[in-house]
Amino acid sequence: MLTGFGVDPARFGAGRAVTSPITGGRIGAVADSEAPAVEAAIARASTAFAAWRLVPAPRRGELVRLLGEELRAAKSGLGRLVTLEVGKVPSEGEGEVQEMIDICDFAVGLSRQLQGLAIPSERPDHRMMEQWHPAGVVGIVTAFNFPVAVWSWNAALALVCGDPVIWKPSEKTPLTALAVQALFERAAARFGGVPDGLSQVVTGGREVGQMLVDDARVAVLSATGSTRMGKAVGERVARRFGRCILELGGNNASIVAPSADLDLAVRAIAFGAMGTAGQRCTTLRRLIVHASVYDALVPRLAKVYRTVSVGNPLPGDVLVGPLVDAAAGEAMTRALDAARALGATVTGGDIVTVPGAEAACYRRPALVEMPEQAGPMLEETFAPILYVVKYQDFAEAIALQNGVAQGLSSSIFSTDMRETEGFLSAAGSDCGIANVNMGTSGAEIGGAFGGEKETGGGRESGSDAWKGYMRRQTSAINFGRSLPLAQGVRFDVE
Repeated sequence: MLTGFGVDPARFGAGRAVTSPITGGRIGAVADSEAPAVEAAIARASTAFAAWRLVPAPRRGELVRLLGEELRAAKSGLGRLVTLEVGKVPSEGEGEVQEMIDICDFAVGLSRQLQGLAIPSERPDHRMMEQWHPAGVVGIVTAFNFPVAVWSWNAALALVCGDPVIWKPSEKTPLTALAVQALFERAAARFGGVPDGLSQVVTGGREVGQMLVDDARVAVLSATGSTRMGKAVGERVARRFGRCILELGGNNASIVAPSADLDLAVRAIAFGAMGTAGQRCTTLRRLIVHASVYDALVPRLAKVYRTVSVGNPLPGDVLVGPLVDAAAGEAMTRALDAARALGATVTGGDIVTVPGAEAACYRRPALVEMPEQAGPMLEETFAPILYVVKYQDFAEAIALQNGVAQGLSSSIFSTDMRETEGFLSAAGSDCGIANVNMGTSGAEIGGAFGGEKETGGGRESGSDAWKGYMRRQTSAINFGRSLPLAQGVRFDVE
């Protein structure tokens, strides 16, 4: 499976078992990295940093351009591997690889735009400027649901910024990481002269990630996962005055206003809530519907939930694949039971039997009509559950939207300009992502990705997220013959 990518056979075949959510069966094994190996990886990365930071940024961009070429050539095979290891439908698997290609393109252009500022000085014959320098080794800890794209958001930017990267993938999805590392090594061989240790993969569980978290040589630690994980990581990195980029939980909501285009809304809601079997951090989990359109919208959604195709994604003729494992299915059951105990009406949510996949976990997505926003609706369950509540006025809808601990993604369906602009205003959505007439999922790489509150506050991918991988330096240059001090201070000595 991995030899076609050029992965060294010594890196897989024995160790921790890797299973496919599609069948529940074993598809490989990868040994955990021992502590000395992780220590050696950090040391190599530190040495690589000393050399790579001196390479001109546009030249560093050339390496990322070559990586993008390798990803283009391997798109089909890598996309299929994502499907096998995560359970995504094929279009989502290949779409994730396309996202990697897109961020490489973005980073190549960025390599010529790592610009600082010229700042007016209050002192005569002085010039002030601000410039950005590489930060250092970047540790990247990724989750199972986007096993390769999130690495690329970080790595493509970090590499053009002058930083080496060490990747600790989820222990559930190490095969895709090894395949991507092999593609990077192909690009590096074509580039020539890449420092040893510029990009590395370390595999294993929590203890491997903790070594990256605790090592002062790791200047930036980017971690994607649960809020609970992020709190622990943030505290540990802060103890050593390191820098974190945290991408954590999302309990995302969409508001459906009286003026909404319901045909558009149904399609957007269905993809946002069911795509990747509800296992995206941007998955739509709460639907806040105006009472005047509730009866026109919710029965249509219920029909979709009863009929959407669920099954083995490999043939390419289903829309919803499996949950990642049995624990995810158990969490879904607990959430639905808690909702029913509060008086909810549930459509779907039942177990789906797939021939030849008795060890896997397939569930029909669940549409849960709640009497109020309470109980499991206030929590993020990583499964295809969409909770629905009614609202009466716009202020109530905003309060419901913002009334959870997380602040990642949000959207509104409305053709009323006052409502849409209000939703996007400082008094509207409190999320890092706020969309109009589309769902909460499917962010493009051109915008910075991330959220507020318990989502962690980090930003990755587009816009000026590159600044997270660099350090800022402000400089003042005196080109005169006197020494005027700022703020009119006098300090005269003979």
